[in-house]
Amino acid sequence: MRIKTDVVIVGTGVAGMFSALKLPRDKKIVIITKEDMRSSDSFLAQGGICVLRDENDYDSYFEDTMKAGHYENRKESVDIMIRGSRDIINDLVGYGVDFKMDGDDFAYTREGAHSRPRILYHEDITGKEISEKLLQQVLKLENVTILEYTTMQDILVENGKCTGLKAVSAEANRTRLEAMEAEEAVKTQEEIQPGGEIQVEIYAQDTILASGGIGGRYEHSTNYPHLTGDALDIAKKHNVRLEHLDYVQIHPTTLYSKKPGRRFLISESVRGEGAVLYNSKKERFVNELLPRDVVTNAIREEMKKEGTDHVWLSMENIDKDTILNHFPNIYQRCLEEGYDVTKECIPVVPAQHYFMGGIWVDSDSKTSMDQLYAVGETSCNGVHGANRLASNSLLESLVFAKRAAKAISAEKKSATGAA
Repeated sequence: MRIKTDVVIVGTGVAGMFSALKLPRDKKIVIITKEDMRSSDSFLAQGGICVLRDENDYDSYFEDTMKAGHYENRKESVDIMIRGSRDIINDLVGYGVDFKMDGDDFAYTREGAHSRPRILYHEDITGKEISEKLLQQVLKLENVTILEYTTMQDILVENGKCTGLKAVSAEANRTRLEAMEAEEAVKTQEEIQPGGEIQVEIYAQDTILASGGIGGRYEHSTNYPHLTGDALDIAKKHNVRLEHLDYVQIHPTTLYSKKPGRRFLISESVRGEGAVLYNSKKERFVNELLPRDVVTNAIREEMKKEGTDHVWLSMENIDKDTILNHFPNIYQRCLEEGYDVTKECIPVVPAQHYFMGGIWVDSDSKTSMDQLYAVGETSCNGVHGANRLASNSLLESLVFAKRAAKAISAEKKSATGAA
């Protein structure tokens, strides 16, 4: 089955959704996602989203990001992200995102490796709040079609340019796909057997890869298991430039469990509010607000020294009201696992969390192949360096998704000769 569109986007996380929202309304857009539209890691993000509070905060925010990234960050990208942060927050508020307020101003919290509070949040489900509001806005757009349970298998390439992608889609999408195909008067080349998966080729002027990270390749990860870095394999096959594939961030504090499956994240905001790490003797062994890789290494060393499978996180320094109001999701999930965080420590262990490497892109999210873009965790624009600063991921995804949409819009104007 063959269909045509102006832009095809892979992924329904914040990067994919924001790209669609920022593209011109006269462009036909198809978004595909491997599972249902809400099974994206963006919906799982707990801590918050960074923002430049004021001009006096610029130098410290820049330094915090660079230091966390071991100074391997691309300075230009860091500057673009920080300078663009306030506009992104204004966009989100305009889309109905509800951030915690302190009177007439935003309430700011702090996380590890930040020199001051500059993180906006919605309880401990900030990612879900942002992602859901963006998704609701996208669902209102008449120029956008979302295909769930549709897996990218390859990109289409002609004369060195990306012209779309190949995918396999669930039988449930048949009627919609047939209607899209008929609209373009494109005839199917081969018969599709009823009840089977549908092979589909989506031809597009521009393709945006926003398919998330690589957590599905790890035994212990905070990511959804279906996020297996498919775009990276496809990019490698076509000699699209990749960068820093070994830059994988381990989150120091996930809820320890002997059960298989995705690990539940205990947000860095908890430590930002005063939670402390203990060994089995209830001794602190690390400064909890150091960068994630430093805290992770300290935890692993302590586990090795003591011969244990985990360490302990205590919220004893956080008052009960703050726990219930700021971290209700964490409180409830721990309760379900048998731990009351207002009364006792919880066992935590490091787990794979975020991928700082990926498909190389420039400052407009363009890959090394014409008409192919990459945004979000799939991409590597150099913002994070070798280790991501807490709560920079949502912001980075949104800033560079917006730039991708702007670059695609500029291409259209250039092609039509518009000013």
